[in-house]
Amino acid sequence: MPDLQTLNEHLLVAEELGRQLSSDLSSILDQLRNRSIAANCTHPPSPTTTSTETRGGQPFLQPNMYVYMPHLRQHPDSLQPNVVLGQGRRGVSVVLGVPTVKREKQSYLVSTLSSLLYSLTSLQQQDLLIIVFVAETDSEYVGSVAKTIRKNFPKEVQSGLLEVVSPSQYYYPDFSSLTETFGDSKDRVKWRTKQNLDFSFLMLYAQDKGIYYVQLEDDVVAKAGYFNDIRTFATQGSKQWLYLEFSQLGFIGKMFRTRDLPMIAEFFLMFHRDKPIDWLLDHFLWVKVCNPEKDTRNCNEQKALLKRRYRPSLFQHVGLHSSLAGKLQHLKDKDFGKQSLYQAHINPAADLRSSLQHYQQHSLGRAYRGEDFFWAITPIQHDYILFNFSQPIHISRYLFRSGNIETSGDKFNNTTVEVLSSNTSLQNQQGSGSSFKESDKGFIIIGAFEDGVAEGRIEEVLQPISALRLVVQSDADVWALLSEILIQV
Repeated sequence: MPDLQTLNEHLLVAEELGRQLSSDLSSILDQLRNRSIAANCTHPPSPTTTSTETRGGQPFLQPNMYVYMPHLRQHPDSLQPNVVLGQGRRGVSVVLGVPTVKREKQSYLVSTLSSLLYSLTSLQQQDLLIIVFVAETDSEYVGSVAKTIRKNFPKEVQSGLLEVVSPSQYYYPDFSSLTETFGDSKDRVKWRTKQNLDFSFLMLYAQDKGIYYVQLEDDVVAKAGYFNDIRTFATQGSKQWLYLEFSQLGFIGKMFRTRDLPMIAEFFLMFHRDKPIDWLLDHFLWVKVCNPEKDTRNCNEQKALLKRRYRPSLFQHVGLHSSLAGKLQHLKDKDFGKQSLYQAHINPAADLRSSLQHYQQHSLGRAYRGEDFFWAITPIQHDYILFNFSQPIHISRYLFRSGNIETSGDKFNNTTVEVLSSNTSLQNQQGSGSSFKESDKGFIIIGAFEDGVAEGRIEEVLQPISALRLVVQSDADVWALLSEILIQV
């Protein structure tokens, strides 16, 4: 039955893609028709959209923003997105929008992206696009963020899974003329106004990239398996929703159909100076469904029909230092629950040794018994973890996973997996033309960590195994964490 459910989900996604393609074709035909009319008219009609193109040559259609942001008239290229990193990926099921700004204190961006990427399968990676919108006009800072992302996620950037974009230097208006409202300080009014403009820009950029768009922030963690949960929830139940909620905090985890983004973004732009964005979203619902002649209860009931809440929450806010200078925020989503930070397995009895110093209670023994994860202070070259078996055993498979959903950066890199064979005939061959790559003390290298994971099977000729060890081949820059240890007999 799970296969049938997956097939049904794929069919629903394909159906949605078909509807979107039909809509896109109709839009293109309308544009061609309008151009034809304009070519035959002495006074062509005023356009309702402004078209610019990204560096990749793809059109970036915007509602007519000149009414809401008249300063844009002075610079025709002010709506030109600066695509710093990207392969022009389109046609995915889910687009994640992650706006980020320069913070006075700690940056959480790399941890947020690591969390979003942590549990994805290769197929899910092909069906997802993560857009990092660097909401700054300082080209040096934008470049530094792009460099950090490329360094930490080279494969994801190369494949097109990760994009980095920024606005034109002329996009933002003069914030000094803003009116202080609702008792907010001038700095807070500027912050919330800019956030409205940032989210609107990101939504408009994402409108033709996929079927669904999820608004996130740069200081969140995601629950493992979030991608499937999002797609499944979107295709089940009532289809009359305007947005789905995967977190109860502010605007985090709000998901829209991409075809609705231009309409929603235009509403935000219309009132970007007046109220915070989560208030504007609620007002948008009011405009769509509330009857002024009926009471608040009826209004709330009608608005509830346009939004659906998923529980437990899939995204949790983790940032302590807000992007608003000087503001501390202790926001936590109580519906998020606890993350599973390690995967337990029943492993064969072994004598455990390690040159690594563990942090607090996160010892190797507890991790091996499936009671905790192993968290070690920064490894250096020749550090090791040794599993010594009292009697030689037949190992069919091994798996070592480093990092976890909350500490995804603490991974083992340039670390080998080595075994000590008890096969006497093999021992006699070592040092005399053996086809295996030998280490020291009779150990043979059978694998290595890639992207924080080492897994594989052990050839029959090496069986039985007396010991297995992990050996660090070079000094690390960060701590190392093992969230899963499996030695399968």
